[in-house]
Amino acid sequence: VQLQASGGGLVQAGGSLRLSCAASGRTFSSYVMGWFRQAPGKEREFVAAIRWSGGSYSDSVKGRFTISRDNAKNTVYLQMNSLKPEDTAVYYCAVRFGGPIATTQESTTYDYWGQGTQVTVSS
Repeated sequence: VQLQASGGGLVQAGGSLRLSCAASGRTFSSYVMGWFRQAPGKEREFVAAIRWSGGSYSDSVKGRFTISRDNAKNTVYLQMNSLKPEDTAVYYCAVRFGGPIATTQESTTYDYWGQGTQVTVSS
């Protein structure tokens, strides 16, 4: 199983970016795919997750970020709008093959991780 994240970069506050995570090694359509982020000196935190078509979000990104997936391409996306300097972090995608829905936001419940992509938002 491999996850390849891409799409990060430098953007001004208020701008947008779209992250992609291409998965390979097996079919992922039935599994939860998630995005997490880690800023310097901080712990990794949940951003968003999706299983079927609906997504769940952290309070800090709700209304600004949208997670989606294209099962035909085995790819999950994170559309990030109205970016803020506090969104600056390395963003990671991950997949989990099972577990209670209630633990979706816990990074320890995810089985495989991508390498991360840097997002920097300037003020």
